[in-house]
Amino acid sequence: MGVEGIVFLVGLIFGSFVNVCIYRLPREESVVFPGSHCPRCNTAIPWYGNIPVLSFVFLRGKCGSCRAPISWQYPLVEALHGFGFLYILLHFGFSPQTLIYCLFFSSLILVTFIDLSHRIIPDVITLPGMALGVIAASTVLPPGPVSSITGLLLGGGLFYLVAVLSLALLKREGMGGGDIKLIAMIGAFLGWKGMLLTIFLAALSGAVIGISLIVIQGRSRAEPIPFGPFLAAGAAISLFWESGILAWYFSFGAL
Repeated sequence: MGVEGIVFLVGLIFGSFVNVCIYRLPREESVVFPGSHCPRCNTAIPWYGNIPVLSFVFLRGKCGSCRAPISWQYPLVEALHGFGFLYILLHFGFSPQTLIYCLFFSSLILVTFIDLSHRIIPDVITLPGMALGVIAASTVLPPGPVSSITGLLLGGGLFYLVAVLSLALLKREGMGGGDIKLIAMIGAFLGWKGMLLTIFLAALSGAVIGISLIVIQGRSRAEPIPFGPFLAAGAAISLFWESGILAWYFSFGAL
């Protein structure tokens, strides 16, 4: 098995652990103890029931003990990690950057599924992420320390300003504290250019999805939509294709 295969398997295994974090972190439970178990019948899951993706297929999406349905989230998160880690390796090569970006990519997936399920973004993800982003950018990542710190402060500052103005003018929360810390973390990893591109992509995709839900499902405009997943998707796109997107955008200015 080559390096690519090993990285893919590591991604699948890491994704299995992230599934545990997605379930337990919002409930403030230990991600280590107890071992994996069915949340419905509390039966311990044997090792052969914890094989990423394959166990879900073999068990036909049901608990081996009580036959309760298993969410598609589990194989999806595992597959996203496997293919995501592999693509990061192919994109950035075998380097310290790849390791850091794998952790960053994993944190984006973790944030996405927690925010979708619980409408929160835990500080235990974003606060250490800010520190790791600045340290990594100061040592091995392309943005460098100045761009990283600028991205952290500017991103968090912009979202904090939106939150304050929304409360003052609209009398409602326009930006949650979790989103403020998340964009600050993204800025720490990607620098200020990647952070601004992330905001643009998140706002664009969020507007499209929001309007679609209103038109198709008759959803109320006042009903909030978690913004964390859009920021995470925008950050992932910026991570891989920031230079190409910016080059394409600025090419119109030369015409």
